[in-house]
Amino acid sequence: MKNQSSSPFTSYQKIALAILAFTQFTVILDFMVISPLGDFLMKSLSLKPSQFGVAVSVYAFSAGASGLLTAGFADKFDRKKLLLFFYIGFIAGTVLCGLSHSYLMLMIARLITGLFGGVIGSISLAILTDLFSIDQRGRAMGFIQMGFSASQVLGIPIGIYLANLWGWQSAFLMVAGIAMVIAILIILKLKPVTKHLSLQQQHSAFKHLYQTIAKRNYRIGFTATAFLSVGGFMMMPFGSAFAINNLGVSPQQLTILFMSSGIASLIIMPLVGKLSDKMDKYKIYVIASLWMMIVVVAYTHLSVEPLWFIIMFNVLMMAGIFSRMIPATALTTAIPDMQDRGAFMSINASLQQIAGGIAAAVAGMIVTQKDKHSPLQHYDILGYVMVGISIVAIILLYRVNEMIKNKRSKPPVEAVQEIAV
Repeated sequence: MKNQSSSPFTSYQKIALAILAFTQFTVILDFMVISPLGDFLMKSLSLKPSQFGVAVSVYAFSAGASGLLTAGFADKFDRKKLLLFFYIGFIAGTVLCGLSHSYLMLMIARLITGLFGGVIGSISLAILTDLFSIDQRGRAMGFIQMGFSASQVLGIPIGIYLANLWGWQSAFLMVAGIAMVIAILIILKLKPVTKHLSLQQQHSAFKHLYQTIAKRNYRIGFTATAFLSVGGFMMMPFGSAFAINNLGVSPQQLTILFMSSGIASLIIMPLVGKLSDKMDKYKIYVIASLWMMIVVVAYTHLSVEPLWFIIMFNVLMMAGIFSRMIPATALTTAIPDMQDRGAFMSINASLQQIAGGIAAAVAGMIVTQKDKHSPLQHYDILGYVMVGISIVAIILLYRVNEMIKNKRSKPPVEAVQEIAV
């Protein structure tokens, strides 16, 4: 599926994209920062790997439940107002995380943060898909995904630094402070997103949710996204604990490790985004997936190594992960019709979170640790599981790619009705 040309972004598209990217930056940072803080939390609150896995999962499960509950309403409101409502709730939950001093309080705070934060990504993607055509979407998605790298370059290293100075709670308070500034920008700069409202049919939120799930091609997209998510969630929660306890990385060196990987990703992702607007997105995805599988298996078998060597492996692994996520997300967002886009993105994000929550909980049961300072055991098994899941995801995304080719080859009138129940 090769595009003949790529349209340039308008001035407003650039502003909207920047706001969405910064919004994603804070949400991703809030979710991602718990991984590098994992070793701090496990030692500070005397948590076992299984308990920490649950702490990560509770956010994912609450985010998934929230997405399913709001999916029926997602296309019935101005997307800007919807984004702002959930973003304010997310900020409140993050503040509670920063005030937590026990495992129970942290769990409650993560539950609240997930209820609001888990929906923000789907709303942002719906806005992005409304504002950007398919031939612009790879570049736009590459820019949005830079929020992940930016969190590694700036947010996570600063979070770890603050955790070393004032405790792990300070990292969450930092995220909440940044998010408050972004909320003001959403209010002042983002225009209402209401074009989809004119296409709405008069039926209940529940019926809209059911009709979205009932469409076969949508279900294929949902399943592909779920499998895409499982692998990443399995390895991520224990990334910092593995680096410190197995690879010999010190808490201070952890900052350098995340920053180096983030800088590399900031360079890689825009290139992949541009490439995916000019070449077949599915081919890029397959190549990146194969690359990622090889590097992941090698990385999970490492022992104590020099810091430069570990950084090199992290950069190579991130290159594979992001080079696969950008084309995959660009393809998935092309599946729904405009009138179903909010519901589709909400359900998609929910299944992504639920699948990730299951993966994190299962990872917590697979990985064991004798005491606070012992190496993690069975981390290599997670690498093999991720390879198997990635192979299934390649097959599912092939079907998604074929659906989109079909959709784009049909006349506009047929294309609107092409996804049959």
